[in-house]
Amino acid sequence: MSERSELRVIRLLLADDHPVVRAGLRAVLESEPDFAIVAEAATAERAVELAAGAEVDVVLMDLQFGPGSAMNGAQATAAITARAGAPRVLVVTTYDTDADTLPALEAGATGYLLKDAPPEELAQAVRAAAAGRPALAATVADRLLERMRTPAAALSARETEVLGLVADGLTNQQISQALHLSQATVKSHLVHIYAKLGVDSRTTAVRAARGRGLIRRA
Repeated sequence: MSERSELRVIRLLLADDHPVVRAGLRAVLESEPDFAIVAEAATAERAVELAAGAEVDVVLMDLQFGPGSAMNGAQATAAITARAGAPRVLVVTTYDTDADTLPALEAGATGYLLKDAPPEELAQAVRAAAAGRPALAATVADRLLERMRTPAAALSARETEVLGLVADGLTNQQISQALHLSQATVKSHLVHIYAKLGVDSRTTAVRAARGRGLIRRA
């Protein structure tokens, strides 16, 4: 039996709303002898559907989909990984803030990689995800380690979500409606955010969070 025939082929699903990105991923991944692209999805909903119905080992999942998708990548990841025997999910995105990484990892993503990663790093991450091992971009891993070192100063996923909406210009009332929280709870989150960031206003909180890579820059 040849060495090639002994390879375990890792079956991949590419989930990204940009055809050019999917084509680029396909071109890189198909050059590896142990990878097979078995499906593609242009929406998060289609990714969930294909992951449940096709023989897939790893889903390469974008985080942001266009207007044709009501779900984002983190929501799709949660839907995929909730099923018994589900494929692994490797997030491949351009965003590395806590506001992006925390929901994806909490949703069950095995790995988190940035789209500017070299081809060899992408291939290694796919193999690691297929084996159930974490594969994280260096910036993401560094930030997670920092959260572990100083847990008292780290914003929770919910606090990060609240602050992201503050950065979008939403009032406390609008945030409470968007997140289905009471206004008192929103205010409590803001008090904790200010204390952790060492600030005393919404504007300085947003500025500090952007400077630390907690939420996306405007």
